[in-house]
Amino acid sequence: MSAYSGTPGCLPMEVSTGTTIMAVEFDGGVVIGSDSRVSAGDSVVNRVMNKLSVLHERIYCALSGSAADAQAMADIINYQLELHSVEIEDAPLVRAAAAMVKNISYKYKEELSAHLIVAGWDRKKRGQVYATLGGMLIRQPFAVGGSGSVFIYGYVDATYKAGMSRAECLQFVTNAIALAIGRDGSSGGVVYLVTITEKGTEHKVILPNELPQFHDE
Repeated sequence: MSAYSGTPGCLPMEVSTGTTIMAVEFDGGVVIGSDSRVSAGDSVVNRVMNKLSVLHERIYCALSGSAADAQAMADIINYQLELHSVEIEDAPLVRAAAAMVKNISYKYKEELSAHLIVAGWDRKKRGQVYATLGGMLIRQPFAVGGSGSVFIYGYVDATYKAGMSRAECLQFVTNAIALAIGRDGSSGGVVYLVTITEKGTEHKVILPNELPQFHDE
C-alpha cells in the first residue's frame, strides 16, 4: 500500500494499520489475532485487511503501524527465512524470525513506522510469542500491540492465567480484540485468528455480529 491522499491539494496521509494485534502461547502452540480496519487520517480505506502475515510455514506476524512499512518488513523476513531454511535444510526457529524483525526494526527505526508481533511453533521451544517494538526482542506468554492495546491492558493482565488451553486462548484473544474494537476508533471490522501447532495452522474469521458484547448498546 502507498500513501493515500483525500482531496486534490491535500497533503498525502499515511495508510495506517491503527489496529489491535495480539498473540498468546498455550501448551502446544500459539494463537495470534488482529482486527481488520485500515485507516488514513479520519478515513477507513480498508475494512477487511488480514494483518496476520505468513513468515514461514509455522511462523506468523501481526502487523501494526504504517501498512506499507509493516507489509514490506513481513515480505523481507519471509524471503530471508526461505533462504535460511534452505541453508540449514530445516524449518527455521521462531526466535530466528523474531531476531530478523528486531534487526530491521532497529536498523531502520528512523525510516520505518511498524510494529510486528512474531508468533509460531518450532521443534525446539514449541509455541512462542515475541514482542519486537523498537528493536527489542522479548519472549512473552502473551503480547498486545497497536492503537487498541491501550484500552485492554487491564483486561488482559487481569484475565490471563498460565496453562490456558487452546480453546481458552482463542476466547481470550477474541474477547480482548472485541473490547478494543468497542473503544478504539482505529480498530474494527472482522477478527482474524490463526492457531499454530506442530500439525500446522488453522484459520478463523469472526464477523462483527458474532463478536462478544461487553456493554449495553
